Amino acid sequence: MDKQHLEEGTELKLDYVKRDGFLPCVVQDVNDGRILMLGYVNQQALDTTLEKGMATFWSTSRNELWTKGETSGDFLKIVEVLTDCDQDALIYRVEPQGQGACHTKDPDTGKSRKSCFYRKIDLSTRELVH
Repeated sequence: MDKQHLEEGTELKLDYVKRDGFLPCVVQDVNDGRILMLGYVNQQALDTTLEKGMATFWSTSRNELWTKGETSGDFLKIVEVLTDCDQDALIYRVEPQGQGACHTKDPDTGKSRKSCFYRKIDLSTRELVH
């Protein structure tokens, strides 16, 4: 497929080859725009996402398919799926169905954190801050 057709056409031609069968997938809360997490998707994970309507990923650490929320109850309901111009990355825009998206807990509340991105790098000290 030529670049023009890939970037401007309507044919879904996701490039799983570039990253050994996986696409990075940013998960965004459709209500407030917050970035919730980053996961990896292969063809099976995307197919399952589209069939179930819930965000599904390939766990690179466990080497298995997983639908977010199956153990925690914190499902991520798919509202839309976006791909970038060269079809090698995805965004799942979701409506969170539980308390949070992260597997870690907030020490003050004991609840799942809303986002996996709960720390930032202090640009002057290069240390992590909450």
